[in-house]
Amino acid sequence: MCLAATLVHVGAVFLHVAPANPVSQRYSRQVDAWVYPLFEQNWRLFAPNPDSVNRRVMARTAHTAPGGSVKVSPWIDLTALDRAAVAHDPFPSHTAQNLLRRAWAAYADTHGTDDTSRSPRAVMMQKYLSNIAAERVAGHRAGTFEFIQLRVVTLPVAAPGAAAGRRPPTPVDNRLLPWWKVTPHGK
Repeated sequence: MCLAATLVHVGAVFLHVAPANPVSQRYSRQVDAWVYPLFEQNWRLFAPNPDSVNRRVMARTAHTAPGGSVKVSPWIDLTALDRAAVAHDPFPSHTAQNLLRRAWAAYADTHGTDDTSRSPRAVMMQKYLSNIAAERVAGHRAGTFEFIQLRVVTLPVAAPGAAAGRRPPTPVDNRLLPWWKVTPHGK
């Protein structure tokens, strides 16, 4: 039984990473159903694709008061909070360093530029990003909130040897996402 399960697993992963062929095309749905939840393959370990831009993810929250008025918080720079936490940790985890950045990349890949969810995966990525942001804001600020909004500012990476003290780079993109409802406790 174990040998059969191992052979099926190896065969499915092989069909997933192999060039397109009649067998992999015929069984692509079954192979993807097996591979994508846990066994996705990528070669970034051997050929990383570093970011060519710096992204700052900021968040603000909104809370509806009992009288019906809405209080909006100032922007919190979540990227700066992540960098500060990593800078003072002698053994920072890759999760702490990359969770927000990878969540944003997954959101951007599934939503395009109009922030419209067109698939269940896109809805899941939106919820994932909003949950991470709400958790970070709740850990940084006391109080409750029902809505969260993100802003992502993309800046070019400075050239090597660029003189310090020059004016800051002009943003390439300043993307304001819609307000998302989160649970009242902010998590």
